[in-house]
Amino acid sequence: MSAKHQKLERHGVAFATMILIVASLGGLFEIAPLFTIENTIEEVEGMRPYTPLELAGRDIYVREGCYACHSQMIRTLRSDVDRYGHFSLAAESMYGHPHQWGSKRTGPDLARIGGKYTDVWQVAHLENPRGVVPGSVMPGYAFLANTRLGTTHLAGALRALRRAGVPYTDIQIEYAERHAIWQADKEAEYEDSLVDAYGTNVNVRDFDGDPQRLTEMDALVAYLQVLGTLANLDDLVLEDIAR
Repeated sequence: MSAKHQKLERHGVAFATMILIVASLGGLFEIAPLFTIENTIEEVEGMRPYTPLELAGRDIYVREGCYACHSQMIRTLRSDVDRYGHFSLAAESMYGHPHQWGSKRTGPDLARIGGKYTDVWQVAHLENPRGVVPGSVMPGYAFLANTRLGTTHLAGALRALRRAGVPYTDIQIEYAERHAIWQADKEAEYEDSLVDAYGTNVNVRDFDGDPQRLTEMDALVAYLQVLGTLANLDDLVLEDIAR
């Protein structure tokens, strides 16, 4: 240790000042480059805002506190990728207000749960978790299948999210309530309207097994079935293999 360093360590104020200067410079070097780029989120093909029904399901997910036991962020660690799939991308959370990354995994990560199980499995698991996964500590949510989904607020929800930066159009906002009803009714023959508004990657079907009514179970399952399915990861996977 040099004499100058020893002298500095014996003077607390000077030592604290030097620490502050070095930390400030380090922070400046990290932050300054961000001002030279327009967006720090990479563009990923396929990403879109949630449909009104998916958004309603997401609100139910938040309301019931699902984030307390399930994360939605697959880390770049090999153990995470091997178990859950491709690591999460920033673009996949760009329309999430607030994001659902979570901080605890009492249950598995749900970032790529979409399409992994059938709607029937999802409904059965939500109604009676231990009937599907023995030993599960997850509470049951059977009441969702008996609770009609409120849709009158959806236009206002989309309008509020647009103010936060989510690119909902005037047509999407105007048709929010109808789109939610149509998405859960395969027989309504309005699939083209949903495709025109949100693209081809929209699940249009009865989700809860009861086509006669629109329930909160429809919304939550619609949300779960879209998680991790929007981003086109094919090119990214090929890049990872090439490396």
